[in-house]
Amino acid sequence: MSELINRPDYLNQLIQNKDVDLVKIVTGIRRCGKSSLLDLFHKYLSDNGVPGSNIIHMNMESLRYRNLPDYLTFYDYVSERIPKNGKTYLIFDELQAVEHWEKAIESFRLDFDVDIYITGSNAYLLSTEFSTLLSGRYVEIRMLPLSFKEFLTFYEFGISVTVEEKFQRYLQFGGLPILREYQFNEARSNQALEGIYSTVVLRDIFQRNNQVDQGILQKIMLFLCSNIGSITSPNSIGNILSNEGDIQNVKGKNIAGKTVDKYIAMLRSAFIFYSVGRYDVKGKQLLKTLGKNYIIDMGFRNMLLGYRDADRGHIIENIVFLELIRRDYRVYIGKVGETEIDFVAEKPDDKLYIQVTENMQSPETRERELKPLRIIPDNYEKIVLSMDRNYIKSYDGIKSLYLIDWLLS
Repeated sequence: MSELINRPDYLNQLIQNKDVDLVKIVTGIRRCGKSSLLDLFHKYLSDNGVPGSNIIHMNMESLRYRNLPDYLTFYDYVSERIPKNGKTYLIFDELQAVEHWEKAIESFRLDFDVDIYITGSNAYLLSTEFSTLLSGRYVEIRMLPLSFKEFLTFYEFGISVTVEEKFQRYLQFGGLPILREYQFNEARSNQALEGIYSTVVLRDIFQRNNQVDQGILQKIMLFLCSNIGSITSPNSIGNILSNEGDIQNVKGKNIAGKTVDKYIAMLRSAFIFYSVGRYDVKGKQLLKTLGKNYIIDMGFRNMLLGYRDADRGHIIENIVFLELIRRDYRVYIGKVGETEIDFVAEKPDDKLYIQVTENMQSPETRERELKPLRIIPDNYEKIVLSMDRNYIKSYDGIKSLYLIDWLLS
């Protein structure tokens, strides 16, 4: 087994939930580090005196479990191995491989003294049958690729490499832990990313949805990657695809829009994209209309489109979105009158309004970014994040922060 890389934030979440009577479910895109996290947790249990016989740890995508395709065979296999004495820790990786696994999990909870940990690479894991059966009895820990802070501890850099140069690497290569083995070799990294991307598409999208047209899925994926941080509607993407002859529109019915909507939902379920709704700040309500889509990792986007410096504004907006999710905020796009705020980020007891821009040097840009924040009628914190190391820290109470400092704070 290769050396395990610690992700203390996630490990601590598992440790805090240990022995709490809830099923712990770690979700996230393939290769973002879920299995390593379970290995780290296994090691933590062993180091803290749990005997090996009281830890049952199985990766359900391994061929050694090929004879356990459904919940009954799986239940019998595991039950025979649970010791009579003491609590047993059940750790199951990629559990979506077992059909109706949720019935077995619920039964383990009822029949034995166990504490259960699960990972899965697609949102179907938490689909309706499951949530109904285990409603209120599980906690989901969403794992994301590396934050910039984690990225800095993951890679070894020469002494002379500046933090700006490291950030440039992060924007280009993204945060999937596996890339560390390639030490920023672009060709090798892209091959690895292509492999992960096809696995996600083939296993987590096609296996579930056999009517999927791979060509259309690829075009929608490329469209979303090119339009990160732009307001997009399924109908407008549908119109583009039907004009190009990829999807047939029937007169009077927007079939194309519905198809696109369905495909975007699949990309969300495989944790490749997040869709973000819009929120009317003054009317305090969510709007049904157009939202934005952000990708889970910049490496994928750059692998598909090539890395271009011209896109930096949208790329950093995507990075800020992911960081807010990591910090446990619920995130919306804000609308104030006719203007837009990049992010409204909420916690039960806290709210932030954030604008993201490449720089604040020109008076026009400064005015454009500050204007929506100035007209918000409440007193929550308002921040502009940019790549300027400027000396002005605040404009009429609106904070101006250097993006890298904020990511490392």
